[in-house]
Amino acid sequence: MYASGSMIFRSYNNSFLSSLSNRTFANLAAMSVSVRVFPSARSLFDEPVQILVNGLLPKQHVTLKATLVDESGEPFESSALYQAEKNGELDLSRSPALDGSFSGIEPMGLFWSLASKTPYKRMAKRNVETPYIIGIEVHEGASVSGQLLAKCTTERWFMKEGIMRMPVREGRIRGTLFLPPGAGPFPGIIDLYGSVGGLLEHRACLLANYGFATLALAYFDFEDLPPGLENLDLEYFEEAAQFLQKHPKVKNDGVGVIGISKGADLALSMASWLPGIKAAVITSGFNANFYSTLHYKGLIIPPLRFRMDRIKHIEPQVIYFKDAMDDPRDPKNQDAIIPVEKVQGQLLFLAGEDDRNIPSVMYMEEAVKRLQKFGKKNFEYYSYPKTGHLIEPPYFPLCLASWHKPMGVAVLWGGEAKSHMLAQENVWSKIRAFLWKHLGGEGAVNSKL
Repeated sequence: MYASGSMIFRSYNNSFLSSLSNRTFANLAAMSVSVRVFPSARSLFDEPVQILVNGLLPKQHVTLKATLVDESGEPFESSALYQAEKNGELDLSRSPALDGSFSGIEPMGLFWSLASKTPYKRMAKRNVETPYIIGIEVHEGASVSGQLLAKCTTERWFMKEGIMRMPVREGRIRGTLFLPPGAGPFPGIIDLYGSVGGLLEHRACLLANYGFATLALAYFDFEDLPPGLENLDLEYFEEAAQFLQKHPKVKNDGVGVIGISKGADLALSMASWLPGIKAAVITSGFNANFYSTLHYKGLIIPPLRFRMDRIKHIEPQVIYFKDAMDDPRDPKNQDAIIPVEKVQGQLLFLAGEDDRNIPSVMYMEEAVKRLQKFGKKNFEYYSYPKTGHLIEPPYFPLCLASWHKPMGVAVLWGGEAKSHMLAQENVWSKIRAFLWKHLGGEGAVNSKL
């Protein structure tokens, strides 16, 4: 009876263990898994971080998912399949993604591959005083539908502690000034975005974290500014430069300007005609005055136009604009060319070789040829393979196409996700180094988030 009883007990115990392996063991394993973001769960948006998962089984397959909900309520998501190391650890700076939104060793891949399911949605931060909150989840197996093993959140901020954000409504000027903490004086920069209009502050705010007094400047479709781009007054931008130089916390020996797209040709025009522009960053820009008739002290600079009949619809709601542009090399367009030989400050040109919006590499090269023709050496220029038009600060996801309010349709921007990300990292480093060198500065602000 004892032997039989022993056999009965062992049989019951094996069944019990089997039940545990199917249910409780999985739950216990999940309880031991953790995911963390280093060096802190709070970081600046343009700073790289390390994502580490502990407590997995040796060689266990898991899927990591990141989720961000923007200010409009739009979710952006990314995911990737990984295999844990023999010690049950997963370090995204060492472990390759096997499949998903990206592949290979990409420590920041979950961030730069975030994408919306809504077509033509661009990630654009409107309120820079609040962070983007990104949720990170670890799921069992090769799908985000697998059991949730661990999760955490990380905050991606745009302003360090002590940065002052000051709305500017001075005379005609409409914008926002970001000042680093301290007495200064700090090198001043004017930040210009493109033909989407309105006021974007995220790049100006991030630059302020590195010791620059940065004015994000609106110039149309904002408050009481003109609703369109047809006519622009260069004296408006001169007024903004004078305002910035007169600020008690800003160095008064000249300012810099950074622009992208239409903002880039305005930055180049400022550097060519206005006094006191010491450095200009021209990103995805033109060598001519695009679209707008530009006025300055009685001078009228005609625009480089485009032809509607050359715009291509690659989808019902997406246009390919690049071939529609008039050629600045055509003699009939010479009056629209910006006289870069007049620039007294320093120039940094940046362009993506897969820009599907405008032929920005050609425009850059034409500007450089003109500078060389006049014996100028006050410039640097760089182009980036597989990089599109919208070159943003690091870890903003590639936006291949997005809705363009003035055009009333989505516009194709171009780029390949990983190459575009690498270009953004390199461009951001070059911009900061260029501005430090030619405007003078003390580097990153030494303050907490």
